[in-house]
Amino acid sequence: MVDTASGWLGYVMGREGPYVRLRPVAEGREWDADPALVRRATDEERLRAVAERTRAMNTFSSGRIFG
Repeated sequence: MVDTASGWLGYVMGREGPYVRLRPVAEGREWDADPALVRRATDEERLRAVAERTRAMNTFSSGRIFG
């Protein structure tokens, strides 16, 4: 999903009060988003998210710092 207020991609983890709780694709803290400002990611955005997550996982597994 894309939080259009921030432009960030994330996985929906649930609801927290009136908000949708999103988890970043690769790393970082979960955040609350206004459901009215959340939309499905496009195919291109999903591919970018998979590539970013794969890069992060490879970096972590090799002991390097992601960034």
